[in-house]
Amino acid sequence: MKGLYTILLLILSNTFMTFAWYGHLKLKEIPFLAKLSLVGIVLISWGIALFEYFFQVPANRIGFKGNGGPFSLVELKVLQEVITLSVFVIFSLIFFKTEQFRTNHLIGFVFLVLAVYFIFKK
Repeated sequence: MKGLYTILLLILSNTFMTFAWYGHLKLKEIPFLAKLSLVGIVLISWGIALFEYFFQVPANRIGFKGNGGPFSLVELKVLQEVITLSVFVIFSLIFFKTEQFRTNHLIGFVFLVLAVYFIFKK
């Protein structure tokens, strides 16, 4: 059960982080936000990223073997990276209609999933 909680928290965490890192690129389409300075955009992104930590820190604490969880530190990191990429792909396809998911992206993604397989292989 701790493994499932860890994965769900990582998905939520990465959703907030993706919006913090890339969501501001769409702000210019919202009239009252289009005139924000770079400092204003950074502050908004930091505010969003704060919520990322509300999920990331508990995910790592719950999931880490040293705290009774099912994952080693390396497993947590690789799992987090694949979740990050998955969330990013979904985000970019939904919010950035001009982006394309090409064959080379798919191949790279498959290699990352293979990385997870080999990291978790005992």
